[in-house]
Amino acid sequence: MNRERDPYWTAFYTKPRNEKKSADRLASKGYQVYCPTRTVLKQWSDRKKKVVEPVFSSYLFAKVDDAERLEILKDSGIVSNVRWLGKPAVIRDNEIREINNFLNDYPAADVLNNDYLVGDHVTVETGALSGNSGVVRKIKKGRVVISIVSLGIEISAEIGLNHLIKEGDCFEK
Repeated sequence: MNRERDPYWTAFYTKPRNEKKSADRLASKGYQVYCPTRTVLKQWSDRKKKVVEPVFSSYLFAKVDDAERLEILKDSGIVSNVRWLGKPAVIRDNEIREINNFLNDYPAADVLNNDYLVGDHVTVETGALSGNSGVVRKIKKGRVVISIVSLGIEISAEIGLNHLIKEGDCFEK
C-alpha cells in the first residue's frame, strides 16, 4: 500500500471534550471520521440525564491519505496524530469494524483507560500540584495514586486522569 495516496485509518488525539465537535467539523468538510459514542445516564445533584459521550476520551479516528492527515492536524480541536514507532499509527479496517460491531452489541460497554501503568513517570498538569512530577503507584477507576518526592519527603496524592500527562508521551504534534 502506498500510504501517500491510499487512505488508511489513523487515530488523532483531541483537546479534552472536543472529540464529537472535532468529528462533526471534520465530517462536514468531507473527511471519513469515526468517533465511537455511547449513551450513559449521568447523575447531577438535582436530576438524571442521558448523555452521549465518546467511548475513547480525547481520541477520534479518520480514514485519510497523508495529505488529508496533514490537513486534519490543522483543525482547532486536534492536538496531534497518534504515532507508533515514529510514524502515524495505522489502524486496520477490520479493527475499526470490530470496535463498531462490539459497541453495537454492547452499547453500555466501559472502556478502561490504560494510558497509565504502575511505575510511569507523570507530570501534574492542573490543580494544586500543577508542575510537580511523580510516579504512578496505584490505578483506580478514573484516578491514579502518584508519589511525588519533594523536599526530601514523599507525598502520595490521588489525582484524576485528566490532570496528568505522561512524561515522554508518544504523541507528537
